[in-house]
Amino acid sequence: MSPTPEPSFRITAVDTHDIRFPTSRELDGSDAMNPDPDYSAAYVVLRTESEEGAEGPEGHGYTFTIGRGNEVQVAAIHALRHHVVGRSVEEVCADPGTLYRDLIGDSQLRWLGPEKGVMHMAIGAVVNAVWDLAAKRAQKPLWRLLAEADPEWLVEQIDFRYLTDALTPAEALEILRRGRQGAAERTARLLERGYPAYTTSAGWLGYSDEKLTRLAAQAVADGFRQIKLKVGADLEDDVRRCRVARSVIGPDIRMAIDANQRWDVSEAIRWTKALAEFDPYWIEEPTSPDDVLGHAAIREAVAPVKVATGEHVQNRVIFKQMLQAGALDIVQIDAARVGGVNENLAILLLAAKFGVPVCPHAGGVGLCELVQHLSMFDYIGISGSTENRVIEYVDHLHDHFLDPVVIREAHYTAPTAPGFSAAMRPESIARYSFPDGEFWAADRDAKKGRAA
Repeated sequence: MSPTPEPSFRITAVDTHDIRFPTSRELDGSDAMNPDPDYSAAYVVLRTESEEGAEGPEGHGYTFTIGRGNEVQVAAIHALRHHVVGRSVEEVCADPGTLYRDLIGDSQLRWLGPEKGVMHMAIGAVVNAVWDLAAKRAQKPLWRLLAEADPEWLVEQIDFRYLTDALTPAEALEILRRGRQGAAERTARLLERGYPAYTTSAGWLGYSDEKLTRLAAQAVADGFRQIKLKVGADLEDDVRRCRVARSVIGPDIRMAIDANQRWDVSEAIRWTKALAEFDPYWIEEPTSPDDVLGHAAIREAVAPVKVATGEHVQNRVIFKQMLQAGALDIVQIDAARVGGVNENLAILLLAAKFGVPVCPHAGGVGLCELVQHLSMFDYIGISGSTENRVIEYVDHLHDHFLDPVVIREAHYTAPTAPGFSAAMRPESIARYSFPDGEFWAADRDAKKGRAA
């Protein structure tokens, strides 16, 4: 008796949601450039059906914003649906790079970029949803799908246009082939120990000294060996807060500082030197994320304080230039800023080529869930090391996801569920969809009642 053939599926819908959480009310996420963020997600669900009309697996993805304008990001995702609907699930999962190239190569959409801004982030959300779908079909968490993939196939997923003066396909293939050596042992260690994390939860700029003290002490008690403080609004205030934090955590815990692009180059140098007495491990986003030469000048001037950036670096080309110019010590990839997994593969390989460690940004809603997969793949399949490598961790909003991050002894536990850990709980989508979800409708009614 011949086996029953597996059903064939196609993508039949691209659903979008504007989801916002009221984090500004407790100043969670506050920094010098963003004092009142409402952590938000422009969320996409790829729905699939078989030829017989049966519902198939879903792919989930999103890009992170901080409130107003999230509706623009949602509209940008919706504008990509004609590239996606009708595609064979089997084909797109076997080669996500084809869809990625189609999206970034749309001649009319490129006029809005190219490969930057709202449209590029929308592409990243859709591409990440495809990878979520591919990992679910393979019955593997994404980190494992990537780690066990053939190096030749991974290279095919990358667009090397604009990169070959710094990284060629042959060099990328060699890096990935070397990464296969010892991969099984590293996988076992990852599953046993997890991936090291650092925390920003104590250091939001709007927190009082009492709250900073309490949360910093708790972070050390929980085993974190690095914390991060937001700086850049007022130097006197930053000196006081850094003094408080250092007195709590002691001399042996790393303390990073993050200016969130607040400063001009000369100001960044002056301000970082003023805080040097507190032994900051790195200064993050000291100036415009597009200013390659500015970062290089800051790095030279503030050493041994390291320079880290990446959460607002808009594409692989800027990362390439940063690395070529010796402008940074730490590459901070963001799972939802660039064009999704495919482009982040290129950035990870660029970092490996230049010998620069990757410590991802993960401060926003769902970013911890996504980027853990990329760092774990980097460890197993590219860098082979967790030395001086940590993933950012914040301790809020994880309960809205079906497969939330798990932190044990200040380490990310390796996900085991198939997919990209991107699926949000349906009840959270219903409650926090803007403007008519249950929370926001009730909030609007309450404001009307107070005004009356």
